[in-house]
Amino acid sequence: MKNISLLIASLRSRFKVEGDPFQFRDPGVLVDGDLRLLLRSTLQGDARRGIVPEYIFDMVPPDGPATVMGRLTLRIGHTEHIEMYAGHIGYSVDPPYRGRRLAARSCLLILALARAHGINPLWITCNPENTASRRTCEIIGSTLVETVPIPPNDPLYRWDTKWKCRYRVDL
Repeated sequence: MKNISLLIASLRSRFKVEGDPFQFRDPGVLVDGDLRLLLRSTLQGDARRGIVPEYIFDMVPPDGPATVMGRLTLRIGHTEHIEMYAGHIGYSVDPPYRGRRLAARSCLLILALARAHGINPLWITCNPENTASRRTCEIIGSTLVETVPIPPNDPLYRWDTKWKCRYRVDL
């Protein structure tokens, strides 16, 4: 039992989260008009590899068949990779459903869950050329802090743009 306590203490320190970083919370019903966030899965994370736990949601209509309109991920923890380059929240909206502010509405729905995990501030990043994502960050009231280069040793460097806009949300 002592080893488990040491492991939990180590994970708390490494991920800088309140409580057990691998203890997921019930997100409850997350609905906004014609949008519902449906919990698809959770990922436990891996402290040795610096991977934080995640919630993965589908954006679906509130009633009827679960037509997936997009996805949202909430990453639990504070690592340099999350705060500087990946962000606590990641989202994508499928092309036929764009223009409905689904990403912004999804972000607003998820803030209470982020707060329940003790995330503050919350960081969202996006590519500088992604005008829609930058607009989403503005709509939810986040503040653009800076645009930073992605270092060559970060995993995003290999397949993404070489820069990230960092937006801060104070919870």
